[in-house]
Amino acid sequence: MSSYYQRHIFFCLNQRDNGEASCAQHAAQAGFDHCKARVKAAGLAGKGAVRVNKAGCLDRCAGGPVAVVYPEAVWYTFVDNSDIDEIVDRHLAKGEVVERLQLPDSVGR
Repeated sequence: MSSYYQRHIFFCLNQRDNGEASCAQHAAQAGFDHCKARVKAAGLAGKGAVRVNKAGCLDRCAGGPVAVVYPEAVWYTFVDNSDIDEIVDRHLAKGEVVERLQLPDSVGR
């Protein structure tokens, strides 16, 4: 049985109202929007390909903004659109992990 999507990328868009760090404070929405547009423009969106999803807190706030790609369970942090472009072009399109953007396992909330 094959998966409906080859890969999912989830972007944490959580906003904390109590002053704690959250991905929303680090342009997570802009990263999500850019990724979604790039995936669509590259023809990678849809059944058998890639799905770009919003997520609530992924509990790795200290590394924010964060995104995770499944089924490989690779966690990323990003700074700007060029980082997102690299994730799309290498990981989402070709299955190559972008090591320089990987979030270390030691980074949590």
